[in-house]
Amino acid sequence: MTVREEAAESGGAQLTGVEADERLRRWRLVLGGGAADGTGCALGAADSGMDGALEAVYGGSGGSGPAGGGTGAGTSGGLGASAPRISRWLGDIRTYFPSSVVQVMQRDAIDRLGLSALLLEPEMLEAIEPDVHLVGTLLSLNKAMPETSRETARAVVRKVVAELEKRLAARTRSTLTGALDRSAKINRPRHRDIDWNRTIRANLKNYLPEYGTVVPERLIGYGRAAQSVKKEVILCIDQSGSMASSVVYASVFGAVLASMRTLDTRLVVFDTSVVDLTEALDDPVDVLFGTQLGGGTDINRALAYCQSRISRPAETVVVLISDLYEGGIRQEMLKRVAAMQASGVRFVTLLALSDEGAPSYDRDHAAALAALGAPAFACTPDHFPEVMAAAIEKRPLPVPE
Repeated sequence: MTVREEAAESGGAQLTGVEADERLRRWRLVLGGGAADGTGCALGAADSGMDGALEAVYGGSGGSGPAGGGTGAGTSGGLGASAPRISRWLGDIRTYFPSSVVQVMQRDAIDRLGLSALLLEPEMLEAIEPDVHLVGTLLSLNKAMPETSRETARAVVRKVVAELEKRLAARTRSTLTGALDRSAKINRPRHRDIDWNRTIRANLKNYLPEYGTVVPERLIGYGRAAQSVKKEVILCIDQSGSMASSVVYASVFGAVLASMRTLDTRLVVFDTSVVDLTEALDDPVDVLFGTQLGGGTDINRALAYCQSRISRPAETVVVLISDLYEGGIRQEMLKRVAAMQASGVRFVTLLALSDEGAPSYDRDHAAALAALGAPAFACTPDHFPEVMAAAIEKRPLPVPE
C-alpha cells in the first residue's frame, strides 16, 4: 500500500478528502520529501518553512539541511557554523513549533551539528529558548566564555533558575517544614513550649464533659531547639559531564534548603577535586557558575570531605547525587558510607536528579550501596521534597518503582 493509499484509510475506515489530505501532509513532513517518500504531496509556503526548519537538523545527510537563505522549499546546504543562519533558524522554529518542541530541536541542533561554540556569542544567547539543558551546556563552556558573553549567559541561566524556583520552592519548603516539625515534636515540653493544638487533639479521648475540659495525659510540644538549627543537610554533587541537569536542579534545591532557618545546608561539588560552594548558596546562579562540568570522578574524596564537616551525625542527612562511576577507591568509598551510617547519619544516594528518565549508572556500586542499607535510585525534581522529608524523619525512603 502506498503512503497515499494509507492516508485514505484509517483502521479500515475510509477518510474524507480533507482528512486524507491532512494525513498525507503529515506523512510528507515526517518523511522529508524527495521521490522516495511516496507521497507526491506538495507543501504550501508555511509547511515548506516548517519542513526546512526540520531538515536543518534531521536531514538525511547528517543534519545538513536548508542554508542561510532562511527556511523555505528547495533550500539546501547547512546551518554550518554561521551565527546569522542559526539565528534565523531559531526564529523560524519559534514560529512553527511550541516552546517545548523548540527546546528539543535546539538541544538536538547543538548535539548533532556541534554548535556549542556559537553559544559563546551574545546574539546567539539572546535568540535561544532557555531551558535546563541549555544551562548545562553553558556551564560546560563556562571557562571558555569571553567576558562579552558572560553577562548574557548569566541572564539566561538566571531566567531558568527563576522558573525552577517558582515551580519547586513553595512545595519543598512546605513539605520539609512539616517533616521538621514532626521531627522536633517532644512529649515532655516546658510549659511555654507546649503545642496546645496538638496536645488537645491527642487527648480528646480524655475529655470530661462534666467539667468541660480535657485532661492532658500526654503533652506535645516543640523543644527550644526548634528556634535554632535542628537538622544538617549536605548535598554532595557529582559534576561530571553526564550529570549536567542534576547539577542545575541540585543547585536550585540547595538554595531553597539554605533559605530555611531550621536547616543548616552545605553544598559540595566534585570531580577529581572537591569544591565547597556553601558560601554561594544565597544565589544559585553563583553556585552554578562555580561548578565546572566534565572531568573525572572521585566519590571517595568527596565523601571524605563531607564526613569531615559532620558535627552532629544523628541530625545529619547526606545526599550523594552521582551516577556512581567511581574513579577513586571503591572499597574506601563503601567503608566511608558504612561508617557514616553507623554514626547515625542518614545517607541518600540519587543516581540523577532530573526529568530525563532512567539514567546510566554503575550497577555494581549501586548494588553495593543497597547492601549497606543505602538504596540508590533516580529522582525527579518533583519527588525530591518527599525523599528529603522521609530522610529527615528517619522513615523509609519513597523509592520510585
